[in-house]
Amino acid sequence: MRLLIATDAWHPQVNGVVRTYERLREELAVLGCDSDILSPRDYRTMPCPTYPEIRLALASLDDIARRIDSLRPDFIHIATEGPLGLMARYYCRKHRRPFTTSYHTRFPEYLSARLPVPQSWGYAMQRRFHNASSGMMVATPSLARVLRRRGFRRLMQWGRGVDTALFTPDLRRRRSSDRPTFLYVGRIAVEKNIAAFLDLDLPGRKVVIGDGPQLGALKSAYPQVHFAGLLAGRALATAYANADVFVFPSLTDTFGNVLLEALASGVPVAAFPVTGPSDVIGAAPVGVLDTDLRKAALRALDVDRNACRAHARRFDWGVSARQFLDNVEKAERRDARALVRAEKKTRILVRVSESP
Repeated sequence: MRLLIATDAWHPQVNGVVRTYERLREELAVLGCDSDILSPRDYRTMPCPTYPEIRLALASLDDIARRIDSLRPDFIHIATEGPLGLMARYYCRKHRRPFTTSYHTRFPEYLSARLPVPQSWGYAMQRRFHNASSGMMVATPSLARVLRRRGFRRLMQWGRGVDTALFTPDLRRRRSSDRPTFLYVGRIAVEKNIAAFLDLDLPGRKVVIGDGPQLGALKSAYPQVHFAGLLAGRALATAYANADVFVFPSLTDTFGNVLLEALASGVPVAAFPVTGPSDVIGAAPVGVLDTDLRKAALRALDVDRNACRAHARRFDWGVSARQFLDNVEKAERRDARALVRAEKKTRILVRVSESP
């Protein structure tokens, strides 16, 4: 199979969506599935309003159609609801081609955090976008329940994995101090609720890794916090391994790949009991979920680091890729059955109209 993934999130962006599809393509190749990326890197771009780090593609429908036709994919998966996602969706609808989508970001909440836009408007737009597909992939059961209640249809489970070779407790150095380190890794943006972590009265020190539109403001407001900037590869893995607790203050993430990276590094998690942490951590003794984030962070200091590592090993990218392909094949079969039903209905209507 030759697969085309249309995504508005791609390099040089650094986020969970980019990392997910980067690793997915590697695993799909192992499974014998070729994949191409339709991304903003193929076109001129403009900065996204209120979030200039994100570049939006300036392409026409004809540009997108020519690109897709030249790649000749057997199937199309649309990862995001941005300009490229919308145009790929239009192409599929126009040519009656089945496609799947995935729900990575709670844009209604993110939009409401920046602008006075009701969340109901955002969800109405997302329903229209995703419900036209042959299947919408979601990362966790709790997210599926939330979206199903909001009217999303044909939901499919698609889990995630973690690189346990890169993220490992072996990178932990001998400590010169008993003061604990509380770590946050991710985008520095208002929807991540980072201030809820930085406001906590905690012993030791706080470290924030990442970049984003809120970085300057948080640096000024919290001079006692160490902002390490954007890290990747071994430098990021080392930072994880040398933390004592990973604090995840987000209330809106759909999954949180960083949770798995922390656990693989042997670092317990402190988070709110919401979608993402509730699915990754659950009842496992690898973190603490509490509406009181300070209490969760302090209790997480006593969590067994070996248990965290063992728990992370359950999340495998190979399994994730096979689940993704199974979803694509299921969507193809579903669309084929729908076409057969439509053709039968058309033949019946033709016979009725031709009868005397």
